[in-house]
Amino acid sequence: MADPIVGIDLGTTHSLVAYCDDAGPRTLAADDQGAALLPSVVRFEPDGSRVIGWAAKDEAVNFPRTTVGSAKRLMGRSLRDAAGDLGFLTYELVEGAHETARIALPFGRDGDTSGVTVVSPQEVSAIILTELKARAEAALGTEVRRAVVTVPAYFDDAQRQATRDAGRLAGLEVVRIVNEPTAAALAYGLGLDRDAPRNKQAGAIAVYDLGGGTFDISILRLTPAEQEGETAFFQVLSTAGDTRLGGDDVDHALVSLFVREIRERLGMDASDADPLAAFPPETRRALVSFAENVKHRLSDHETAQVQIRLNEDKTYDRTITREELEAIMAPWVERTIAACDRALRDAKRDLPEGGVDAVVLVGGSTRIPLVRRRVAERFGIEPYTALDPDRVVALGAAVQAGILAGSVKGSLLLDVIPLSLGIKTVGGAMAKLIMRNAPVPARATEMFSTSVDGQVSIELDVLQGEREMAADCRSLGAFHLRGLPPMPAGVPQVEVELLVDANGVLNVSATERRSGKRTSVQIVPNHGLTREEVDRMEAESIEHAREDMTRHRIADLITNSKLDLKWITERLERHAHALDADYRAELERLARALGLVIAEAEGDWASVDPDAFARAKQTLDEASVRLQEVSITESLRDDGRDDT
Repeated sequence: MADPIVGIDLGTTHSLVAYCDDAGPRTLAADDQGAALLPSVVRFEPDGSRVIGWAAKDEAVNFPRTTVGSAKRLMGRSLRDAAGDLGFLTYELVEGAHETARIALPFGRDGDTSGVTVVSPQEVSAIILTELKARAEAALGTEVRRAVVTVPAYFDDAQRQATRDAGRLAGLEVVRIVNEPTAAALAYGLGLDRDAPRNKQAGAIAVYDLGGGTFDISILRLTPAEQEGETAFFQVLSTAGDTRLGGDDVDHALVSLFVREIRERLGMDASDADPLAAFPPETRRALVSFAENVKHRLSDHETAQVQIRLNEDKTYDRTITREELEAIMAPWVERTIAACDRALRDAKRDLPEGGVDAVVLVGGSTRIPLVRRRVAERFGIEPYTALDPDRVVALGAAVQAGILAGSVKGSLLLDVIPLSLGIKTVGGAMAKLIMRNAPVPARATEMFSTSVDGQVSIELDVLQGEREMAADCRSLGAFHLRGLPPMPAGVPQVEVELLVDANGVLNVSATERRSGKRTSVQIVPNHGLTREEVDRMEAESIEHAREDMTRHRIADLITNSKLDLKWITERLERHAHALDADYRAELERLARALGLVIAEAEGDWASVDPDAFARAKQTLDEASVRLQEVSITESLRDDGRDDT
C-alpha cells in the first residue's frame, strides 16, 4: 500500500480515523481492544508524558487541572470567545499572543511544580491526531503521511487554519479539509451508486449535524451519475449553524440544575451568577461526568438516577425524567431548527418543489429522541439513521480521501463559503467580492485605485460579514501594496484578487497593473467569529439592508465625486484661457453645489438624499464633457509644440 490517504474526524468529544479502498470505507481500530472511538481528551504529566483517550477521560476526576477535553471548541478562538465555557472547565485558560485562548498547566516544562506550562488548543488536537496516525499505521501496516480532516461547515478561516496547523504539528499533510455534513452524505454512498433507489430519488439532501460542541445544517443538491463512468455531483446549496452549540451545552445545563439543587440542600445561596464557583475542579469534573451519563441513559430510558454523597449527613438523590431533559433541551433544539429554516431559505431557488428528499443525521447528540422527533417534524420525512452517527463523518472523510487517491471513482464534491468576503474601500464601505454560499474553490477580482495624489502604498483591509459598511463587519487582516510610483489620484490600476481554495483557506493578492508591483498574503486571523457575531451579522444584514445599501451608495458617491471635483478643478485652472466666461462660471457653480453636498454627506450621511446626490454628480459630469474635449485638444497642441 503506497502512501495511503486516511480520513479523520477530529471531534469535540470523540475522534476517529477511517480508510477507504475497493472494499469501501471502514473505521480503523483506535486501541488494543478494537474500539474505534478515541475520546478527544489528553492528560499532561509533569515529566512530559501524556495519557490519551479513554484512560485520560476515565481518570479525569482525579486529575482535573491537567486533563484537557473539548479543545476543538477553543481552536482559533480568543479568551473572550471562550468566556461562556469557563465555569465548566476544570483546567485553567489564559490569554496567549494576539488574545488567543491557551491552556495553563500547573507545572513547568521541567516538572517544576512551582512553574506553569502553557499549551495551545492546536497542540492538544495535534496529540490526538498523532495517536490516530500511529494507530492507522499499525492497522494498515505502512506509514501514513496524508489525511483528509473534517470540520464543522460553519468553521471560519481562523478555525480551519488552526485545524491545518494541528495536522502539521502531528506530522500529517492535510490534503483536504471537508465540511462534516458533506462528508456524512458521502458516507451514505449518496450519488456513488447510480443504481441505488435512494440515488434515483434524491435530488436535495439535508445533513443535520449535532455533535459535542458544534451544530451544522447543510442543504446539498445531488446529481447522480446516469451512466457508468460519469461523475456524480454534490453541490452544497447553503449552510448554517452554530459553532457554540452541542452536547456539551446540554451537559452544562444539567450541571447547573444539579448545582442549584445541591446548594439549596446545603443551605447555600443558589442565586449566584456563577453557581459552580464554590466547588473545586474535582467536583466540577465529577458533575460533568454525572451529567453525561444522565443524558446518555435518557436517550434509551424514561428515567435516570443521580446520587451524590455531599457529606456524612446529606446525599443528593435525584431521579431525572426524559420529560425534564427535553424541557431543558428544548431551547437548544429550537435553535437548531431555526438554523435549518435559514439554510432552507437560502437554498430555496435551487430546491425541488417538494423540498428535500433525504435527511441525514450526524453526531452523537442526534441519538436523543427529542432531536430525531423535531428533525422529522420539520422536514416531513424520517431521517437516515442506518449508520452510527459517531462514525459517519469519519467514513465520509475516508470516501473523500479515496476520491483524492483515485480509489473511489465518479464523484465530485462542491462546498460553499459560509460568510461573504470583501475589501474595505475609501469611505468605509465593504466591497463584497465573494458572496455567502458561493461554491468553493472560489475566485473573484476587482479593480481599485488611489484617492490621494502621489500615493506610494495602499493598505488593503480584508473583511468578512454581511453588512455594507466595514465597521459592521469582521476584519480578517490587513496588508500593504508598497513601492507604487507616485501618480495622480485615480490613475493607478490595482487589481485585487480573493481566492478561497478547496480547504476554505483565503488567499489575497494585489497587483498595480501599470507598474507591475505585486503582493500577496494568506489571510490567517488569530481567532474567529463567536456564535453571537455570526448571528448578529446575519440578522443585522437583513434588518439594516436598506439603510446599509444607502450608506454604501453615499460613501461611493463621496469618493467618486471628490475625484471628479479634483480633476475638474485642476483642468479649469490649467485651461481657463480656452474657455468662455459663461461656461467656466457654470462649471464653477455646479462644482460648488456638488462640494456642498459632499460636505453635508460627510457630516451626516443620513440627511442626504442619495438620488439628489447622484443627480448633482451626473449634472457636473455631463457639463464637464466640453472641458474634457478642450483638455484633450490643448494637450495635443502642447505635445505638437514640444515636438516642434
